[in-house]
Amino acid sequence: MMKENKIRGILNAGGTTVATRMCSTWPTLTEACASTGNFDYIEFVAEYSPFTMLEMENLVRACELHDIGSIIKVDFQNRFYVAQRAMASGFQGILFTDHKTAKEVEESLNAITPDSPDYGGRMGYPNNRWIGYQPHNTQLDYAKMANDTVKLFMVEKKEALENLEEICSIPGVDMLQFGPSDFAMSKGWNKKDQAEELRKAEEKMIQIALDHKVAVRCEIDTLEKAEYYKSLGVKHFCVGDEFRNQMKVWTGVCGDVRKMANE
Repeated sequence: MMKENKIRGILNAGGTTVATRMCSTWPTLTEACASTGNFDYIEFVAEYSPFTMLEMENLVRACELHDIGSIIKVDFQNRFYVAQRAMASGFQGILFTDHKTAKEVEESLNAITPDSPDYGGRMGYPNNRWIGYQPHNTQLDYAKMANDTVKLFMVEKKEALENLEEICSIPGVDMLQFGPSDFAMSKGWNKKDQAEELRKAEEKMIQIALDHKVAVRCEIDTLEKAEYYKSLGVKHFCVGDEFRNQMKVWTGVCGDVRKMANE
């Protein structure tokens, strides 16, 4: 059993990607999203959401059924365990959070890089979906597949931006994304009060990353924002968030109907 890494293929070809964020592990919801034909992959935000290992496998199966990729956003403290289990389940990319230094980035990369002379990492040959069934994938075919996993990192700490030149120089860093909320907190700011400073910080991150040939992904919710980021050289977009989409309906039209009903 071996699946083509859709995201890696697009990156290697210098293409563009469009994704969306899911906080639910319900496979039918993932299938419905994928069936629109609008997405290259989905991002499961495990950093914020409850999940089991069985649910991770089923979410990936839903993506594979519709021939799209999948990444998982993992929290910092247990990132090694969750990332390795997610990869073994079939996730094609890992989005790491909260890193501050190049050393932390190197440690995370090492944890999900195959333990083979060709790659020199610490991840083994797990008895899970990725090694296949009967017959199993060969060890070296598996190692190549694991090494093709797309490695993404959030730049959401002031130290990460200060160390970005060094981080971008590390082999294996495929893509970066700015995190304004965490970045603001790390600076002692409230996000809503520092919009211009955050815009400048993100543009600085984008420029440094692109200068180092590292891809950049941006979260957006409007076409206008996509056009703005495209003008800066960004090719990768994550559009919408399942939880925020629901909140817009609940606080928008649902609130309007509530007021109308009370009149």
